[in-house]
Amino acid sequence: MTLRSSRTDINIRPYRELHTDIKGEAIFPRTIPPIHHKIAKLNLQVTDLAPKKRILTGDRPTGPLHLGHYVGSVANRVRLQHEYDTFIIIADVQALTTNFDRPERLAEDVRNVALDNLAAGLDPNLVTIFIQSYIPEIAELTIYFSMFVSVNALRHNPTIKTEAKAYGYSDLTYGFLGYPVSQAADITFCRAHLVPVGADQVPHVEQTRKIVRRFNELYGEVFPEPEALVSPVGRLVGLDGDAKMSKSLGNCIYLAEPPESVAQKVRVAVTDPARIRRYDLGHPEVCIIHDYQKAFNPGFVEELEPACRSAEIGCVDCKKRLIAALEELLAPMRERRAQYEKPGVLDEILRDGTARAKREAEATLALVRQAMKIDYWERWG
Repeated sequence: MTLRSSRTDINIRPYRELHTDIKGEAIFPRTIPPIHHKIAKLNLQVTDLAPKKRILTGDRPTGPLHLGHYVGSVANRVRLQHEYDTFIIIADVQALTTNFDRPERLAEDVRNVALDNLAAGLDPNLVTIFIQSYIPEIAELTIYFSMFVSVNALRHNPTIKTEAKAYGYSDLTYGFLGYPVSQAADITFCRAHLVPVGADQVPHVEQTRKIVRRFNELYGEVFPEPEALVSPVGRLVGLDGDAKMSKSLGNCIYLAEPPESVAQKVRVAVTDPARIRRYDLGHPEVCIIHDYQKAFNPGFVEELEPACRSAEIGCVDCKKRLIAALEELLAPMRERRAQYEKPGVLDEILRDGTARAKREAEATLALVRQAMKIDYWERWG
């Protein structure tokens, strides 16, 4: 592969990552590999990485990624990229289930989501980042799966019901209702074994497992049964304290957000409602800033909890500590993002990743058609 010269000057130093789970254990590597100027791994053939198990995970490009995405799935992607053959899907077709009337936004959102993943620490030498709509085999696999998935099973999917209520949908479109079938095709097109997801997506993975079992029963063993990997942090509450962190609710901190904006959002975030004055006793178990400290500054939590309860530390000082921890996490992301934004760099990564995903999809669909006995040319020849 001939590389553009713009790639050759990219070299971000590894950085020490302090993010851990609530038990104080690192939930992704302490060092993130530098960005190299060769994306050689993306040119490997389908069989080159066969001994490694596979991950499929990704995002609907409906806007930039935020801290909720990070603790829900992105951190696990980064942590596991050396252990698994990792596929990151930019699910632009699925974004149309709720944005079908605004497709012009996708071009920018696809790029931003890809940049957020790379900035978070995914190494394009190790992972395959691709665009869903350029893999027609996923759509074909969706159709095959839909032949034996009942409408009732989809209507009772708890994530579908929750999202339909959130969007105010009373009359569900075919695409929205069939989202779990499409997601099953996303997961299985590369025969993935593990799916890092947020807790709200677990029902979709369970639906995929049922689809895989049914397909294998009907036609023979083709797909592994994927497992969901849920972050130990769980759902991250929005800064308003009323719901999960969500772009539509405007209560989130984005991975690419400038430091001054991050600080301002933390300063005005909801805290313990019982702490009206500085020396009122605190109740960390009801404070969302305490939850954020557990997620992003766990080394401080053991000291924080008794200090909060005894009013030795106030909300302003507690928030300052959180702002510093978030800046330690986000500053390297901004640095890496700037490098990937150089002309031609992201385009090449996405083209190469999509090309590899297409090869994998073709290989899987050949197995599917063979198992279903609809590989006519081979049978007739």
